[in-house]
Amino acid sequence: MLNEQTFEKLYALQLTGMAEALKDQMGRTDMDGLAFEERFSMLVDAQHLFRENKRMKRLLENAKLKLAASMEDIDYRSPRGLDKSVMLGLASCDWVRKHRNVIIVGPTGSGKTFLSCALAHRACREGMTAFYLRTPKLYYTLAMARADGSYARVLAKLARTSVIILDDLGMAALADGERRDLLEVIEDRHGSASTIITSQLPVEHWHEVIGDPTIADALLDRLVHNAHKINLKGESMRKRKAALTQKEEPM
Repeated sequence: MLNEQTFEKLYALQLTGMAEALKDQMGRTDMDGLAFEERFSMLVDAQHLFRENKRMKRLLENAKLKLAASMEDIDYRSPRGLDKSVMLGLASCDWVRKHRNVIIVGPTGSGKTFLSCALAHRACREGMTAFYLRTPKLYYTLAMARADGSYARVLAKLARTSVIILDDLGMAALADGERRDLLEVIEDRHGSASTIITSQLPVEHWHEVIGDPTIADALLDRLVHNAHKINLKGESMRKRKAALTQKEEPM
């Protein structure tokens, strides 16, 4: 009866990790030889781990990453110009703490989205917020926000996010409203948050897609000069994996 009351109180105090760990301890005979301080320390560690895991799960859910990618799953064997030392350096997330950007450029299927999601996933594991958006969805979201009066609130939410992925920049020439919206987002984040940009176009061709020379200069000044640049090359990773799968299938 006393144990049931203790568990009820732990759950009421939202100490779920500690309650589950205590149940585990009570069912194990190897705990009898440990001092009270040791067993209590284990309960505290269990509660801390429970909260950290719950927090990371929430951060990943809110990030809405397109792919379930992680730094550990990056393929360095394929010849696509990916420098492992650069990626290991980015895994520290110092670039996020210093409010730097990452620009990933390469042909379709080269793994740009996977790398961007892996970097954002790593940031979430470090307790930072992240959010994934394809650039066409960004323009649509901001257009709808302007129409319903939530434009400032949406911009403020984006500005507060530690890492934002803007995927597939430059798939089509930007309309005037789109390039101005993009500048608003990047201006709000400049010097206070990090942005990951992926694009099939080399950076030197971004002026043409953005269209307005003044806005293009302002965007590139805020995005490029403090960015880590990853230039991918080679054949499509999707085609390569599909070919490997076909070879492995029994005839």
